[in-house]
Amino acid sequence: MGKQRVLTGITTTGTPHLGNYVGAIRPSIEASRSDSVESFFFLADYHALIKAQDPALVRQSSKEIAATWLALGLDTDKALFYRQSDIPEITELTWVLCCNAAKGLMNRAHAYKAAVQANVDAGEDPDFAVTMGLFAYPVLMAADILMFNAERIPVGRDQIQHVEMARDIGQRFNHNVAELFVLPEAVVSDDVAVLQGLDGRKMSKSYNNTIPLFLPEKQLKKAINKIKTNLLEPGEPKDPDDSTVFQVWAAFADESETARMRAEFDNGIAWGEAKKQLFEL
Repeated sequence: MGKQRVLTGITTTGTPHLGNYVGAIRPSIEASRSDSVESFFFLADYHALIKAQDPALVRQSSKEIAATWLALGLDTDKALFYRQSDIPEITELTWVLCCNAAKGLMNRAHAYKAAVQANVDAGEDPDFAVTMGLFAYPVLMAADILMFNAERIPVGRDQIQHVEMARDIGQRFNHNVAELFVLPEAVVSDDVAVLQGLDGRKMSKSYNNTIPLFLPEKQLKKAINKIKTNLLEPGEPKDPDDSTVFQVWAAFADESETARMRAEFDNGIAWGEAKKQLFEL
């Protein structure tokens, strides 16, 4: 049985944070070490232009993300790691696929429909501030996938539709032009770890509540001290399963250290002490 080809895109619109590491980087790198898969990872800098109009920021983010994945153990002898914009054939294929993709299919894309609805609700023209980048985004994603005949595409639930659209576009091309493309399958894991941010919500650049990876020591300590906690006093038992401090601890500690900290919470460890130990972990 041959290896399965797995493709993962990484949008270059910010600095990697702890939530990225726990939810995506660590499991992806571990999966890439399997002898049963052929892994492709790419920096989606063309996709980034939909949200980030400053080329300097996209370039900086590309460097930070590439350095992060390599520093955290991505083995480029076992996985192909590339920048989207370095492969001109991807944009060439995007145009070819645009000439085969149905506009009605693009009209049904969740991101485009959400933007139109937001404009209607605000009393604006339905397509106010909607760029062709946003509208045609699914075709570029289809080109990313079909270019390498990727079979499995790990995505979040909000991206399933785009993989299905890539499949539809590839199938249409195979029927109308030539049987060239493998039809991809979305792979959604229900076990993806979601790390809470400084305010208790999901850690996300959108919420401005992240703890960036590789912070200098003083800035890391300051960020940890900003983690939101409740008003329970030292000596009062605390629920570890309702604590961002404990959740971050458990994401990086081994089993014995996690069990020890759970006991500390039951015994009423002070929040300041818990944060101090998290910083020193």
